[in-house]
Amino acid sequence: MLSSLVLCLPASIRAHEVTPTIADFDITEGRITLLLRMNLEAFVAGIDLDGRANTDTSDKSADYDLLRQMPAAELAPMVRLFVEDWLPDLQMEAAGAVVLSLEEVNIPEVGEVSLPRSSVLVVSGEIPSSALYLRLTWPQGSGAVVLRQNGVAEPYTGYLLGGALAPAIAIAGGAVQSPWEVFQNYLPVGFDHILPKGLDHILFVLGLFFLSLRLRPLFWQITTFTLAHSITLALGALGLVTINPAIVEPMIAASIVFVAVENIFARRLHSWRTALIFGFGLLHGLGFATVLGEFGLPQDQLVPALLGFNVGVELGQLTVIAVAYGALGYWFGGYPKYRGRVAIPASLTIALIGSYWFVERVFL
Repeated sequence: MLSSLVLCLPASIRAHEVTPTIADFDITEGRITLLLRMNLEAFVAGIDLDGRANTDTSDKSADYDLLRQMPAAELAPMVRLFVEDWLPDLQMEAAGAVVLSLEEVNIPEVGEVSLPRSSVLVVSGEIPSSALYLRLTWPQGSGAVVLRQNGVAEPYTGYLLGGALAPAIAIAGGAVQSPWEVFQNYLPVGFDHILPKGLDHILFVLGLFFLSLRLRPLFWQITTFTLAHSITLALGALGLVTINPAIVEPMIAASIVFVAVENIFARRLHSWRTALIFGFGLLHGLGFATVLGEFGLPQDQLVPALLGFNVGVELGQLTVIAVAYGALGYWFGGYPKYRGRVAIPASLTIALIGSYWFVERVFL
């Protein structure tokens, strides 16, 4: 597991992280307009985004990197060619098939190349006056999409994976999901942010694991971390606390280094480590809140959405612990030299990776 993470070092995580498309639509005077906020370079490069956490895992990542540095005027014609092939796969039905056409392409100029460029496609189509519901199929290979209805009471908001078909959406509104449905929609979003996308959070949780295989220290660390990031996740997602990611991300990397280095020198959980883990959890919660900010939260269903995301994060963390225990702790935990030959080398590797990320996020 750790050796696989080391292979990710040469690339900037934020620059190559796969993020979902945000699709906002409304219907006015019998015409639907769909605004797609997306990472167009990844699509133009031909990367299959389904189940992919990072574009560096694709054999087309070099093309993606070149496209990210291309001026908007040069990229736009390539985008239009891509849309000609891709748009027919964006299938929509409303009392029959809806033919969608490209209306506009908005590509920002090249800015901070360490961050994905967020471009907007505007597509539209005619909706028959007899249509009461519409359904949309998100194209295979296009990764995830957050689909949001606008301009009606009780609008629909959903999370679809590539190739998925949305449920029937009432054109006049009233398709708002129940709290349980919202919870279910945001649960995989939280899990996905840990496995496979949350490499920094995975390393932090592994840092907690390698201190000791005894359940009591691990329980207190995980509980403290969970409580802390739940607080700032809620505050950040609600917009009550906002901190620049340029500050949060290096500090998250520093938290990874701290827990890993302490594992090398400490043999048990000290009370002050628990307090520091609480502080680190607050930082990680702000990182989670940034993700939810990118997705957008249904304003009338904030609580179930936050709960679903948070439970998904916890399930992801518990999965990391379970895999680590099943791969190492169960088999080798009882050996007298487990600490010297497994826990310390693993913690040292985690510290080195965290140190690289800290330097990268501050200076590169």
